[in-house]
Amino acid sequence: MTALELLWFVLIGVLFSGFFFLEGFDFGVGMSVKLLARNKRERDQIIETIGPVWDGNEVWLITAGGAMFASFPEWYATLFSGFYVMFLLILVGLILRGVSFEFRAHAHSARERNLWEWAMFIGSVLPPFLFGMVFVNMIQGMPIAADKNIMNAGFGDYVNLFSIVGGVAVTLICFLHGLNYIRLKTAGNVRERAHVYTKKLYPVLFAGLVVFAILAYIKTDFFTEKPVPSFILLGLIVLFAVISAYGSHVNKELMSFLATGLILVGIVVFIFNGMFPRVMIADDPSLSMLIKNSANSSYTLKTMTIVTVCILPFVLAYQSWSYYVFSKRIHVSNKLDTNGY
Repeated sequence: MTALELLWFVLIGVLFSGFFFLEGFDFGVGMSVKLLARNKRERDQIIETIGPVWDGNEVWLITAGGAMFASFPEWYATLFSGFYVMFLLILVGLILRGVSFEFRAHAHSARERNLWEWAMFIGSVLPPFLFGMVFVNMIQGMPIAADKNIMNAGFGDYVNLFSIVGGVAVTLICFLHGLNYIRLKTAGNVRERAHVYTKKLYPVLFAGLVVFAILAYIKTDFFTEKPVPSFILLGLIVLFAVISAYGSHVNKELMSFLATGLILVGIVVFIFNGMFPRVMIADDPSLSMLIKNSANSSYTLKTMTIVTVCILPFVLAYQSWSYYVFSKRIHVSNKLDTNGY
């Protein structure tokens, strides 16, 4: 394994971490449109918190997929072909959510608006749930064929207790992350109600993390192959959950928000640490795909590194500036629409 191969494996992990940290609260806000808001004004207020940033946050996923395709084409081919249906449903969810912003804004009736709000909700639940299932299935081992290009997987390989727990856990954390973002970005009843919701959901989060940890110990080889870093990372995930719950208890919104985001980052790091030096774990260890055997040529990786070093600072600066510009709290609008809502 070369240094460039290792670098790009780490960078893909960083890109997925950034995606879940940033897009995670977008998903949570989308869920809150139906689970938290009680009228149109509150729904408008909630949606406005992510209006200027949600599409920029999705770029992290596109970049992660593109980086995987360019740096580890065999990993990309096996992953996306093996989980084709799940990724298709994720794409459907992202499309639903994306178009719902525009169509809701131009709805001519309360019924149409409600339809697109439900589309936003579904499009915010499907991606984190399915991503959780995909990542969990990746680490418990899949029936990869001998040529390592396809999976001979059945329904039970995709839908099982561990993958469902992973999907629910990621969805719940994203919802909490979104609620903490709403607390950070809004004022009024929505902010207070989000605070009440977080207090009720943290015990559920702790219970879910315990179940996830037990299943990870049983279903993966992480704790036999890499016991020390695996236990440390699992401990950090729990610590971030405790910090987030404490921040909610003492009404420290930024603390809670950063901590829930770090829970998602910790899970990604836990997964990538456990996979290393593999990129795909097979149920037959001899068929697992390794970094050194799945990477592109050194020339390609070198070129990608140079381009990334040149472009990345500008992208990060632009995104940081956009968050700074839209950093003020959002209040409930006092305007009535044409339907009187």
